[in-house]
Amino acid sequence: MTALLEAVKLRKAFGPTPALDGAGLRVDAGEIVAIMGPSGSGKSTLLHCLAGILKPDAGTVRYRDVELSSMPDAKRSELRRTDFGFVFQFGQLVPELSCLENVALPLRLSGLKRREAQARATEWLERLEVADVAAKRPGETSGGQGQRVAVARALVTGPRVVFADEPTGALDSLNGERVLRLLVTAARETDAAVVLVTHEARVAAYSDREVVVRDGRSREVEIVR
Repeated sequence: MTALLEAVKLRKAFGPTPALDGAGLRVDAGEIVAIMGPSGSGKSTLLHCLAGILKPDAGTVRYRDVELSSMPDAKRSELRRTDFGFVFQFGQLVPELSCLENVALPLRLSGLKRREAQARATEWLERLEVADVAAKRPGETSGGQGQRVAVARALVTGPRVVFADEPTGALDSLNGERVLRLLVTAARETDAAVVLVTHEARVAAYSDREVVVRDGRSREVEIVR
């Protein structure tokens, strides 16, 4: 069966420093894959190549059997609005917009009318248990609330793949567990795949498979649970 998303023998360097040295990864529809490794191992670079944000120096990334590097920049940007969702360590919400407007933003950028976009955004804020902060700006929310708003924004377009880069890294353990539980539950309900970058075993425990990246190379590890 063809993978939803697959990277093969990726190499990427920043100047003289190699970040990826033959790394690879396969992601099937609806599964949650954790990319683990210490800081500087190349795991975030691998995620950015998978998402089409970075072009690898060598190797291939294929999404739905189409090579990302062969797509024009405009098409890759469109994919990041429609097929891909993103959750970063610090949320990266737009501070001038309300939480509702932040969640609705990807839909508005895709051409959806304001009323319908905000109606869908409200549904996702409710699913992520943060409807009470809809009118607030990100700076007026707690870290856990802001990150759940970021998850709602990542899922509101119905993406096929959600890329989550250290999504609980700035949270305490209680809020981190809540964000992960809601992210995983929502992804499974919508059959979205999740690529989860982390260095914490408790975060990786939410995944179906674990891939370890070290010195720019990847290997799958057997999970015993």
